[in-house]
Amino acid sequence: MPHAPQRRWELDALRGLMLVLMTLTHMPTMYSLPSGQPFGFVSAAEGFVFLSAFMAGRVYGARARRDGLPAMQAAFHERALKLYLCQLGLLLLAFTLIAWLGVHNQQGGVTGLLEFFFIDPKAAVVGAALLLHNPPLLDILPLYIALMLVSPWLLRLALRRGWGGVLAVSALLWLAEQWGLGLALYEWAVGLSGLPIPYKDMGAFHWFAWQALWVAGLWMGARQLPLPRMPVWCLVPAAVYAAGMLLWRHMVGQDPMPGVPAVGLLLDKWSLGPLRVLNFASVFVLLVSFGPWLTRVMPRPLPLELLGRNSLSVFCAHIVIALFTLAFFGSPEVVRPWSTDIALLASAFAGLYAVAMAVEAREHHGRRTGVAWRSGPQVR
Repeated sequence: MPHAPQRRWELDALRGLMLVLMTLTHMPTMYSLPSGQPFGFVSAAEGFVFLSAFMAGRVYGARARRDGLPAMQAAFHERALKLYLCQLGLLLLAFTLIAWLGVHNQQGGVTGLLEFFFIDPKAAVVGAALLLHNPPLLDILPLYIALMLVSPWLLRLALRRGWGGVLAVSALLWLAEQWGLGLALYEWAVGLSGLPIPYKDMGAFHWFAWQALWVAGLWMGARQLPLPRMPVWCLVPAAVYAAGMLLWRHMVGQDPMPGVPAVGLLLDKWSLGPLRVLNFASVFVLLVSFGPWLTRVMPRPLPLELLGRNSLSVFCAHIVIALFTLAFFGSPEVVRPWSTDIALLASAFAGLYAVAMAVEAREHHGRRTGVAWRSGPQVR
């Protein structure tokens, strides 16, 4: 009988690193823009989604082989429900206290972020509950929820008939999104139902594009095989491309070629443009090639592991902290002393670490209580 896959500390550390980078980007400080996409035209979001899919493939793929497909599907649905409840909690906070603070403190960062809510509160609330309206900062979990809901069907199909068809359809959907599939479907839905939510307020992430990244990670994780060693003919071009993109990003900034939108589309984050996919693939090849060596020579980053092990709680906490910072201190455009921004970031990371420690302690206590309960009362 297959066993559950062992937890790999390096994957937890990578997820922790992605959470740190997302916090640096989402916290409204002077360091937000420079810290975005530090490794080229690749952001922490791509890494976080891919790693989440990879770990989901490992864990739930093993669950399917061990306990059967219905158990695997139930586990996916349970996780998706937990994510949805987290999203509802964040929305409740944003649409009540954060919205009030934004108006009371006259903070345009908050009122701009919740613009559609102030225009049409009823449509915003109903649409957000249905995962149709996704304000900035609150548009990552809906993508995650949708992918978690479709994943058991993908795994079921792949385990029965192989991954070829799943990967091919996923690639075609990504390609269709480059030509505007999502916008076309939105316009068709508006014409059919009169949907009042503007396209831009449905979330920045184009789901038909990002599903390809998720499916690739799910496939690699579900294979339950070690990642292959990359040949030289693959490694050298990857290194050259990644280095070129890294230099390009830090020489010109976030916009790869100001005034030339066609180039921007090729590297677009929200639709995962083709050059951006190549950038991610090149970084992935380098990480797979040199990752084992790095895990041997570098000390284990225990704080990052802790954050990665408790990624959902830490992710939600970083959104809460970013929202309150926007409500009290304003957007990144507000000029503040560098010391204030450093203090804000230090407080944010201290808060995330405290959340991770609290969740870990609670789970550890729960495991000890469960063992004590199963073993019966102790005689002292």
